[in-house]
Amino acid sequence: MKLRGAQVLLQCLKEQGIDTIFGYPGGAVLPIYDALYGMKEITHILTAHEQGATHAADGYARSTGKVGVVIATSGPGATNTVTGIATACRDSVPLIVITGQVSQKLLKKDSFQEVDFVSITKSITKKNYIVTDPKSLAAVVREAFMIAKSGRPGPVVIDIPKDVQEAFIDYEAGQGDKTLLSESKKYVTFDEVSLGRAIDIINDSRKPVIYAGGGVVISESHKELREFAEKINSPVTCSLMGIGAFPGNHESYMGMVGMHGTRCSNYAVNNCDLLIAVGARFSDRVISKVEAFAPNARLIHIDIDPREFGKNIDTAVSLAGDAKKILSLLIERVEKKDNDLWTEQIQNWKGYKTSERKDIYSLRPENIIEKLQELAGNNCIITTEVGQNQIWTAQYFKFLKPRTFITSGGLGTMGFGLGAAIGASIGNPDKKVINIAGDGSFKMNSTELATVARYRIPIIQLVLNNHVLGMVHQWQDLFYQGRFSHTKLGEDVDFIKLGAAYGIKTMKITEDKQIDTILREALSLKEPVIIECIISSDNKVFPIVPPGAAITECIG
Repeated sequence: MKLRGAQVLLQCLKEQGIDTIFGYPGGAVLPIYDALYGMKEITHILTAHEQGATHAADGYARSTGKVGVVIATSGPGATNTVTGIATACRDSVPLIVITGQVSQKLLKKDSFQEVDFVSITKSITKKNYIVTDPKSLAAVVREAFMIAKSGRPGPVVIDIPKDVQEAFIDYEAGQGDKTLLSESKKYVTFDEVSLGRAIDIINDSRKPVIYAGGGVVISESHKELREFAEKINSPVTCSLMGIGAFPGNHESYMGMVGMHGTRCSNYAVNNCDLLIAVGARFSDRVISKVEAFAPNARLIHIDIDPREFGKNIDTAVSLAGDAKKILSLLIERVEKKDNDLWTEQIQNWKGYKTSERKDIYSLRPENIIEKLQELAGNNCIITTEVGQNQIWTAQYFKFLKPRTFITSGGLGTMGFGLGAAIGASIGNPDKKVINIAGDGSFKMNSTELATVARYRIPIIQLVLNNHVLGMVHQWQDLFYQGRFSHTKLGEDVDFIKLGAAYGIKTMKITEDKQIDTILREALSLKEPVIIECIISSDNKVFPIVPPGAAITECIG
């Protein structure tokens, strides 16, 4: 049948099972928005800003396991998505970002709202396209989804000139051309020799540690990870992105590893004789001083992306492939282990507490977060901004399931959380979604409260307000002799009035005794709520490893 390009695009989205998209209209995508008019099969969420739309699609994707879809117009509409695309790229999130482009006759003439978006996004996407032949549109969209989802997931950009959106195209429903490039061929599969070597090393070890990353969540191998850990009786530590991959209340769980890792995790990695990394990439925030990281251990690295092997640290055995399959084979073939002395040592390290005096503050972040978990249970999704709020959440909320902790890890994007919470709530209407933020991060994209208000999205926005840029302020105090250069924000926003401006119920907590009552009320409401929590700027995230130090040389 003959359809306009914009209609073909939407039909292709329907083919892929897409029922929700996030976006913001503009001149170069008017044909797409005209095709959306009256369409009931696809819900469009209008955000306040294209960055917010991209973060919302990201949160939707991370929390559901589906592909997130964004639409933005050309020029500034497209460039406003760049931070969101980079965020998704660093954390391996499948996104399809559809941008309008000026008509082809206007390209390369500095036309109104024209940018070369393919060049701009080349380094932050798995692949990007500009569609110049209307007849190729359907094939490009189908290939884009395949690439976004397969192997190590990530964002794909499809830039569509306005004349292509308006052109009539012969459309035939289907799942795409089978002769298209198979993205999965880029990801080599482990071999039996390497698997055998890994099994021998595991059987020989007496002090193993499993280090789980975000790849466990993406590959949905959390059940296999737990079974494997229990069979070899190994303690488990997680990266920030791996939180939720292993139950936070399991006796073998030690918490995060690295710069803000627990003493137990960092000491265990330093003293283990085997480190098994699953779906993790050994980022600098984990390994810190490379030569002092796991100095006595042989390393086994399991990952879908062989480009990660040896990139940051040398390994004894690398197994490229699906973590779920590899872990299943290891469970079947490795010997069951006791490691009683190692287990006893881990339990002793778990007893170490941070040295910060916690009785001097009238309102403590850990009390807020622990009470939130007690009241909300585990049928909730927590998103965060970036900074102290993020690390306190990772430390004090015991996540039991994957896809319940949504945060910006690799890029560390302030302003991510509110948009992500919107997407997570849209994708999971049966779950309570709470965004935990600092005042600095929250103010970056607080305009998305307009989206929350427009759709009455029942999220809780929790603002830990210390009137400073908390994590940077902490670093200035610890490592720059207390020279607080431009990190004091002061009382520049009245959050009660801000909430009122959007018609959102807003509450304030100033001392510990108010936490229970206010959180209970907020959780009982089926409407958006803002809770401002006034905390001291002297509150710090501990432990912390100074830059360049070994992970055992932590402060606090």
